[in-house]
Order: sequence, then C-alpha cells, then structure tokens
Amino acid sequence: MAAPRRVDVLVPSAASGDRVGETAEGESTRVARTQPESRRSIAMDSNHQSNYKLSKTEKKFLRKQIKARHTLLRHEGIETVSYATQSLIVANGGLGNRVSRNQLLLVLEKCGLVDALLMPPNKPYSFVRYKTVEESKKAYDTLNGKEIVDDLGQKIILYLNFVEKAQWKELGLQALPPGLMVIEDIISSEDEKMLLESVNWTEDTDNQNFQKSLKHRRVKHFGYEFHYENNHVDKDKPLPGGLPDICDSILEKWLKEGFIKHKPDQLTVNQYEPGHGIPAHIDTHSAFEDEIVSLSLGSEIVMDFKHPGGVTVPVMLPCRSLLVMTGESRYLWTHGITPRKFDTVQASRGHKSGIITGDVEDLTLSKRGIRTSFTFRKVRQTPCNCSYPLVCDSQMKEASTSFPESDKEASQLEQEYVHQVYEEIARHFSSTRHTPWPHIVEFLKALPSGSLVADIGCGNGKYLGINKELYMIGCDRSQNLVDICREKHYQAFVCDALAVPVRSGSCDACISIAVIHHFATAERRVAALQELVRLLRPGGKALIYVWAMEQEYNNNKSKYLRENRISQEKKEEISNDTSVQELLVKQMPDVGNHDSAPSVPSINDFQDRGYNSRKVTNSKLPIHTNRTSFHSQDLLVPWHLKENPGKGKSIEPFGPLGSHDPGPVFHRYYHVFCEGEMEAACQTLSNISILQSYYDQGNWCVILQKV
Repeated sequence: MAAPRRVDVLVPSAASGDRVGETAEGESTRVARTQPESRRSIAMDSNHQSNYKLSKTEKKFLRKQIKARHTLLRHEGIETVSYATQSLIVANGGLGNRVSRNQLLLVLEKCGLVDALLMPPNKPYSFVRYKTVEESKKAYDTLNGKEIVDDLGQKIILYLNFVEKAQWKELGLQALPPGLMVIEDIISSEDEKMLLESVNWTEDTDNQNFQKSLKHRRVKHFGYEFHYENNHVDKDKPLPGGLPDICDSILEKWLKEGFIKHKPDQLTVNQYEPGHGIPAHIDTHSAFEDEIVSLSLGSEIVMDFKHPGGVTVPVMLPCRSLLVMTGESRYLWTHGITPRKFDTVQASRGHKSGIITGDVEDLTLSKRGIRTSFTFRKVRQTPCNCSYPLVCDSQMKEASTSFPESDKEASQLEQEYVHQVYEEIARHFSSTRHTPWPHIVEFLKALPSGSLVADIGCGNGKYLGINKELYMIGCDRSQNLVDICREKHYQAFVCDALAVPVRSGSCDACISIAVIHHFATAERRVAALQELVRLLRPGGKALIYVWAMEQEYNNNKSKYLRENRISQEKKEEISNDTSVQELLVKQMPDVGNHDSAPSVPSINDFQDRGYNSRKVTNSKLPIHTNRTSFHSQDLLVPWHLKENPGKGKSIEPFGPLGSHDPGPVFHRYYHVFCEGEMEAACQTLSNISILQSYYDQGNWCVILQKV
C-alpha cells in the first residue's frame, strides 16, 4: 500500500494587516478549535481517499483553507510545501496583526529551539525556523489552531504550514533624507513637563489661539494661525501674544548651540492620541522659510518620509527629540504619521532615533502613547526661490499666469478647460467609461429601496442604472454627455454643479464622482460640496470621489500607474533626438479612469514639436504626462481624441510609434487632492459629519452625512 499523503492547509491573507483567520468568515477558527489534532492536518491514504468520508463541516473547512492557501501564493508569492521542513509560516502571527516579537517567541519556543524568527513589517504572518525538523513538526501539530491574545487583548488563531525556506526580501540600507536631522534628548524631562503643562486644551474656544479639533488630532496655533483649508497663514494678521514665553529660553539655547539658524515666529501644537496621525504633506513653500523644526513630547513616534520617486523612509522620533528639516527634506519629501496604535520598530535599538530598516530578524512592535508636538516655523515674507520648482507654489504661480485669482477668472478657466473640452470629447470619453467602480456600486446598493439619489456630474450615466430599486436622477454640465444618458433612457438634465435646480433637502443620497477636482479654486470646491449637502435631507448621505495627488499609496501603485502602456522595447527604440517626454505624451492617451501628473514643458513646447494640439490660450499651467506621478496639484491633462470610437472598448488613439499622425489634443483642468485635503474641505461645512474616508485606486473618497 502506498504511504499516506498529508494534505497541509493554511489560512493566509490577501492584504497586509488583514486577520488571516477571518478569510474563512470565522468558520476556520471555530473548526480549528473543535477538531482533534489529527483533523488539523488531514492525513489520507492516496489509494483510499474515496473511502474516507469527510463530514460536511470538514469539507467546508478544508475547501476554505485550500482556497486561502492559493490566495497566499497569488498575492504574496509564498509557496507552502506538503512535507515537513525546519521552516514554517505562521499565519496570523505577524506585526500586521499586532503580535509582537516577544509575544510570538514565547509561544514558539515551547516547541523547541528557534533558530530564526522573521517578521516582515505590516504583514499578518511571520516565518520561523527551528533547529531540527522534529521541533518544527511539533510546532506544526501543537500550534495549529492555537489561540493567542494580541497586544490589544483580542483573540487570534494561529495557522502554521511548512515552507522550503524562511526568507524575506529585505530593503537595502537607507539614509535619512538630505537635510534631515534628529537630535535626541534636546530638552530635559523637567522642561518637557513644563511645556506640556503650558498648553491649556480646555480654555475658552473663543480664544484666537484655539482651533477646533481636527479629525485626527487637537491643534493650537501661536504667532500666526495656520489655515488648513488653503495650507497657508495670513501674514497680515498675527495672533496676539506671540509665542509662549516658556519657549523663548529654549529657542535661544537652540540658536546658540547651532541646532537652528532662525528664531521662529509661528508655533503649531498638535496632540495625538494613539491611533491618530497626520496625512503626508509638504509644508507650503510660500508660507514658511527653509527651516522647520518639531519637538516630540510625551511619547515616541515613527514618522514616514516619502520621496516623489516612491522611496519611503520611516524614521523613529524619540520622546524629547528635535526633528530639523531643511533643504530637500523640507521642500521635496512629504512627511506624515500613519494612524495606528502600534509602530514597527527595531527591537535592538530600543527607543533610539534613526531609520526603521527592513531587517525582519530585528523588528517588533512599540505601543503608542499620547504624543504632543511643538512645531516651530518662521513665516516667509518673500516668494520662495528654492531648487524644487515643480513642487514650489511660489514658482508655479509665477509661471502660471492664467491661474485664477478671482471667481470670475476661475469660471473662465473652467469654461475653456472643462466645459468646452467635455462637449468636444463626449462620445470618445463615454466609450472609455463603462466599468462601474466596486465601492461606488456598494454604496448605491446599500441604500434603502425607493431612495431618491442625485448623481451630480453624471457623465454618461454609468451609475444611473446600477440599482433598479432607487429613483436616480443625473445632471452634468455637458449637453452631449446628457444626450448620451437620455439615449440610455436615464433621467438626466444639464446644469452647473454649483447651482442644481433641485429642491433643498429632497434627496436621500447624492454621489459626486470625479467632479469637484475640476473646480479651479478652494472656495468653488467648497461651494460644490455645500451644494451637495443642500440637496440632502437630514440624515442623507453623499459619496464623493476626487483624483489623488498620491498615485502611489502605502507603497502600492494605483492601477493607473501600473497600466503604463509604454514597453521597455519602445523605450529602447527612441532615437536620441526624441525625448521620452514626447513619447509618453504620444503613446499614452487618457483612456482610463485617471490621467496623472504634470510634465515639465509648457503647451507651447508641444506645439513646437508638431503635435496637433488645440491652442491653449494664455495658459502656462503645467501639462500632465499620462501614466506618471504628480508633482503639481493644479495642471492641464491632455485628452487625445479618437474620432468615432468603438463602444465598450478601451480606446488607444495612437497605434505603434510612427503608424499614423496623432489626432487633436484637448486639455482639461484638474486640481488633484493631497491626503486629508478633501476631509479638511468637508470640515469647513457646519452641518455634516464624515462617516468614512478612504483611498481607492488613485482617488481620495469621503462619505458624509447631513446632520
């Protein structure tokens, strides 16, 4: 008789941070606790499988386990094996599940001597290698289905499986961003206590230094108030009292010792509870001078610095340390704090400052406490002339003579670069907009039957027929797009999103998909949000999508960037006298749901190179290069028109390089939103609450409710 064949099962996760056992909807964890050891790994004689009758519960458990095992291979590239080895993957035993190194080692070492424990950052699994195969077998039989408690007191079920090798691709050594410095123990614990006690969070809210709590933190300003709706300060309206007196001696000491070069005149105090954070951002160039310093009090934190090229450097900021940002780290790299209750840190470094490396043999978790930051800046009185013009608002404004400075100019810009363009490209645009986005469908299908829903900026009506149980009406500024809706027998009409001819409070829900980013000023964008809220009844909800500045988020590229259709072979065919910039514009028309990133040249450069582009009147707004990352928030996005496009197909206006002449090119105005910007705009409205905010394939999304 043939030897028994062991069928090993594992419940993995498809995404970082997911609880692996939950992929089986709770069934796998329940079965694992109740089945005897022999059932956790089902051993069957290969010649007698048909004689071994599995129960209905066992079949369901095994089916879900195998499916999840395939998911681990498909999404993480990790292949398990059906024979015993020294190495195991421990599903649910990862830093992404709030399981610390010491906590997991205590469990694993009960089965034998652990040779290595690899814990990849933010993943819901880890790898363990034992000294012998026998010890690994013991862990497999003993710990499969074992329940442990994570650092928040929640129960987790471990699932183990054999792998050929316990290994993980580690990142190379990273360096701090240029111009960034962290100085440990910059003040004493006594000074820390005095600074924390000097901030009165319970004072009268009429006080000018007090700012209403933001969603993720409490904030107070001194010297000048920072306005989050436009990321600027009013230089002509200093706050009374200046900086707190307690800061004077500390700042003088830092100046004397050379830690800072300028005495600040603006202070923002932020208080973060565990689980709170701040969106990735660059402090506005035109608002503040080069040097920005931040003092961490109360608790340590890991701050993420990200280069536009995609490199992310996590940096530990210990308690009582001073972060100094100058030059490239201040002007080019974004910095932010991920909202979470635990940080992944180096186990061997303790609470010291520095980069959190990818050494998976030395990573563990650090529980966050209440952290207060004192961020000092000096208000800039002259335009910024830094070396990073593509991200400098001072230099972009000087170059963009047509950028609107009044509501009238904004309206004119939208008329030329939004309304007229969509009238011209409506048929082609509609042919590329045929697949509904899952989260939007989910929102519409969750609404009660009989709800009245308005789609403001409905385009070709892609979402008007999603849920037949709803009464949906659509409106759009483009007559030609509305005509397409009517051809599909949808209820739609022409109007401006700032003045919708529908009675106030009459809608149960509204959606605004890829519309508000076409308004040219912050005031007009807020007005569009207010118009949505006006239409809602009390308790009504609105779903809003806008294009994101961050086309790469959490180290994952958006589908838009991943679908860059220029091949390496095409790049190699480019002659020396043809720029990559030209080929990108020519080869990658906007046919998807997004259109990313400004290029360096102006529109006149494209005309000089022979492109059949409509004249862009009085405009020096940066021109976007499709399928690349953003470097500017306000820009013109090319649309390469294809005459008589086929229905239901993703259109490529140009064939292979040199196949035929390009068609006409139109340019649409966009303001792409930075992380947190849409939430901040919504928070300026007095009668709403934000139910949810999330990132969805290159878009920032908000669900709000009228209160």
